[in-house]
Amino acid sequence: MYAGEIEKTDGPISPGEIVDLYDARGSFLGRGYFNPSSQIRVRVLSFEPEAIDGDFLRRRLQQAIDRRSLFSIPSDACRLVFSEADLLPGLILDRYGPYLVIQLLALGMEVRREMVLSLVRETLNPLGIYARNDLHVRELEGLPSGKGLLWGEVPDRIQIREGGLSFWVDVKGGQKTGFFLDQRGSRLALQGLCQDRRGLDCFCYSGAFSLQAAHFGAASVLGLDISEEAIALAQENARLNGLSDRCQFRAGNAFDELRALERQGERFDLVILDPPAFTKSKQAIEPALRGYKEINLRALKLLEPGGILLTCSCSYHLSPQLFLQLLEEAAADAGRRVHLLQFRTQAPDHPILLGVPETCYLKCAILRVV
Repeated sequence: MYAGEIEKTDGPISPGEIVDLYDARGSFLGRGYFNPSSQIRVRVLSFEPEAIDGDFLRRRLQQAIDRRSLFSIPSDACRLVFSEADLLPGLILDRYGPYLVIQLLALGMEVRREMVLSLVRETLNPLGIYARNDLHVRELEGLPSGKGLLWGEVPDRIQIREGGLSFWVDVKGGQKTGFFLDQRGSRLALQGLCQDRRGLDCFCYSGAFSLQAAHFGAASVLGLDISEEAIALAQENARLNGLSDRCQFRAGNAFDELRALERQGERFDLVILDPPAFTKSKQAIEPALRGYKEINLRALKLLEPGGILLTCSCSYHLSPQLFLQLLEEAAADAGRRVHLLQFRTQAPDHPILLGVPETCYLKCAILRVV
């Protein structure tokens, strides 16, 4: 419930306090926590007049965990709680083997930190819990940004398994909570598409897409990322899996590298684009569209006939329809005809809650050049 949607409040309300919402006729709408410092004044927890207490949070946490048992996760790392999508707004909980990484992104969750931590420990019995509260959204909630150990012990890096490969995850300094768990399904969707292909992986981070491509038979993969730290971790992950002979990584700006590879006459049979969000607001959508179109146009020009392009966007404000439209325009400008082999969203441990469109943010198109 946004600030502009609230006509009045009755009595003083403490930050983070549970409040009830009523419409103009006095009918009960829902119950949630209040934040006078945020444009999102109330984050609704329930549409029933039920107690929001420890038992309530315990039930919601267990329900979120039980949802993950509905499908097979080929990894010992997954997202256990996905905020609003799991009816626990402001709470992110990721499991990496026996360790947990938590994000408390709303004031209502922050003021219940000790209760949440106690319930998480009781339910999951982890060896340690680490907080990655270093996100800008906390500032919008009037909360300080930071990270640190909350309980037990958590190593700087954790080794996980995914689809037959092992990866080192930097949970304390890496992107998101250390690994792009939401892309698991798209990485494994490369199976059957990589055999003997020469691959290029832009925005490769710690090398997960590159290594899965090699694992599925790619002859070689060149991974590019602007971060020297990410490249070093990708190289270590290649060594960990015995794939250093087929996976090479180097630091560089993907936009510049794509242009340079085209000038050099390089060609590939597989190109992977998994860029960061180019826009996090409606106001920045136009420059973001130009950026997405540019990298996809360059990638398509580098592909041989029959080549595969796996391309992604994690910008919520770029709709699936708009994403496919810009891919069509990029292909036309590149002089290529393409088939859409698959269109994917995030892995199922990042559930999409119908009626909350923000929970559907990740788009992945797998294209084949005709």
